[in-house]
Amino acid sequence: MIRPSIGLLGAPLAGVLLAFAAAAAPVAPEAADLVLTDARIYTAAGPSLAEALAVRRGRLVYVGDAKGVAALIGPHTTLKHGGGRLVIPGLVDAHIHPIDIVDLDVCDLASAAKSLRELSAFVRTCVKRYHPAPGQWLRVHQWNMSGNAPDAVLPTLRAALDAAAPKIAVELLGNDGHKGAYNSAALARARDSAGRQVGLSAATLASDFARFRKLVGVDERGEPNGEVNEEARAIMTGEVTFEDLDKVLAAPERITQRLNSVGITAVLDAAVYPSGLAVYDKLLRTGHMTVRATLAQFYDPTATRSGDGRVDYDAMVANAIAIRAKYADNALIRADFIKLFADGVVEGNPFGVPPTLGNAALLEPYLQPIFATDPGGHATVTGYVDTASPDCVAVRAEPAKYAAAVDVAGFAQSHGFHPGQCQISTGQLQHARDIELEYVRRMHLAGFNMHIHVIGDRALRTALDAIEAARAADGVTTTHDGLAHVQLTRPEDVARMGRDHLYLAYTYSWANDELDYDMTIVPFLNKMAGNSDAARHVAGSWYEESTYPFRASKDAGAILVGGSDAPVGTRDPQPFVNMAVAVTRRTPGQPAFNPRQAVTIREVLDAYTINGARMLGRDQEFGSLEVGKSADFLLLDRDILSLPEAGQADDIAATRVLETWFRGKRVYRSASR
Repeated sequence: MIRPSIGLLGAPLAGVLLAFAAAAAPVAPEAADLVLTDARIYTAAGPSLAEALAVRRGRLVYVGDAKGVAALIGPHTTLKHGGGRLVIPGLVDAHIHPIDIVDLDVCDLASAAKSLRELSAFVRTCVKRYHPAPGQWLRVHQWNMSGNAPDAVLPTLRAALDAAAPKIAVELLGNDGHKGAYNSAALARARDSAGRQVGLSAATLASDFARFRKLVGVDERGEPNGEVNEEARAIMTGEVTFEDLDKVLAAPERITQRLNSVGITAVLDAAVYPSGLAVYDKLLRTGHMTVRATLAQFYDPTATRSGDGRVDYDAMVANAIAIRAKYADNALIRADFIKLFADGVVEGNPFGVPPTLGNAALLEPYLQPIFATDPGGHATVTGYVDTASPDCVAVRAEPAKYAAAVDVAGFAQSHGFHPGQCQISTGQLQHARDIELEYVRRMHLAGFNMHIHVIGDRALRTALDAIEAARAADGVTTTHDGLAHVQLTRPEDVARMGRDHLYLAYTYSWANDELDYDMTIVPFLNKMAGNSDAARHVAGSWYEESTYPFRASKDAGAILVGGSDAPVGTRDPQPFVNMAVAVTRRTPGQPAFNPRQAVTIREVLDAYTINGARMLGRDQEFGSLEVGKSADFLLLDRDILSLPEAGQADDIAATRVLETWFRGKRVYRSASR
């Protein structure tokens, strides 16, 4: 009798050989739920282009060529052909106000530029349509200050709104989120710090509301002309708010539907008030949270001052920590950013008498242009006030001499300008410098990332000082701190942004050339005459070189991300319009605005995808199309990568999203697909 051979552990040798053979045999991969092939896929990773991808349980399990994906196609796999179209990662809007982007049944100017006569007529139709009851407000959304040309009958915003609604309190909500305008009935509601209704007038501007003097436009008599900006708006309304929260809460899914329709699958909500959390909570409960949201919590340090002037940093930090903890285990929402406004806005009002200056914080004083109105109703510059002249020195020394209308008229007749134009202003920080620095330090020590609004060059410098000091205080240099807008810069601070590797949320479409808008800024910063394009845009001038330095800041080492700031300008986040202007530095049909600061289409596409995900600290989850990441991708109607090479970069702006996929599920499909 022959004994069989014994293998390892006493097992028969034949059995061992069979076991090894089975282990060595290739195992068929688990089939994918979805396979997309026949596409040009921009991965925002390396390699940057692919032909096919596969999705299983909401995540990418393959990105590569068409041959390699075949093994993942099973009997239940959905097979999708891209038709050769471009596929890109889901977009990240890194500075947006989602709660305000939905279209509501409200009085809405839709950012249309109107003369004061046209504006008055529009508000009159809203009064008839909405019939506000006595004591109620009529709120008019998306007001565009540019182009509000006056006439002899309606010389001011206040006069235009009084003519439309003499008895109902009217508030115009600026489409920039910083400006407001009010009629006499609304101005009369202003309350002092004790809560007494004293009204906003020349007298109270000199007493109760003296601290708001730079934020309130006045007429030739020193009376409010209707324009009230920033936090000064709260003295009429009780609080500064732009949200019609009840209407949004009735159907919050309209927010995510709009975002998905333009390809956005992740956002930084750039200023979240505690009341806004209800919107996100309802989206979660109802299953409509088809984007990832990072919340930049907003608190107003100055508003927490106690009677002795101390800011309650501890209370703000405690509230922020509690909200961060609320969403700590949530896959779709995080709340680990803090928003701070370093300053306001730079736009002035050339039609004011005297012209209203911007309030953005500058290192050098605003200029004092003398304006007229051209035959087309546009502002034009006829000269400048010499604020260092003996006449202006005398005005500043004894302002009471020019308080009466007759004295103002006499001065203007003699000198050709309003005595109010003798003021010297560099704007203002939103809060005192020491408060801004301490606020950032406290939030850093609590482990938050900062997201800071900066417009003026002094605000930018202050924000950089605050971030650098906070990083020195906590010893952490890897926080995902960022700046929004960065409109006016100095070369040395561009270099600092790069050294600090800050995330810069530019709204790229703002880097354009447009007459009425330019006249609210350029004359106050660069001396010019008239209003021609050549006068407004002088190569090598400080305004031209300092404004929205996309290329310079990227080359310095800062990280570009994309932020629409919607609803500022428009409720549409328009990511492809922003991409087009980033590449061209112009709106179609207009001259380019310092094209040396343009970036490439791949650079701005990365800004809107992988860089945005990195800023949010979630680049291991999304932002590029790589194996293991969430299947967030878009199918576009055109190849935006090839358009600049073909001399058709302007056409990027017209790009439509055909389909949006989020976590492996289609959440949007174009009706015209």
